[in-house]
Amino acid sequence: MSTSELNTTKKELVDWIESLKDDSIVSLLNSVKLSSEGKSGDWWDGLTESDRVNILSGIRDFQQGLTMSSKDFWNGLANG
Repeated sequence: MSTSELNTTKKELVDWIESLKDDSIVSLLNSVKLSSEGKSGDWWDGLTESDRVNILSGIRDFQQGLTMSSKDFWNGLANG
């Protein structure tokens, strides 16, 4: 990425961040920032309660065999 492209992307990201209304996205971005600075500690601590519940639910589904292959998923979408 050229310097010009990098600067344009940075500006677009700043503009986008300033327009955010969703606290969970801002929290996620802050976790990424802290992680890149080596200050994040455990990534789990940076997740919202809703994110944690969803991850644990996905793990439970996997353990119970309630999953499908990505091929089956995409075929299901394509065949509506």
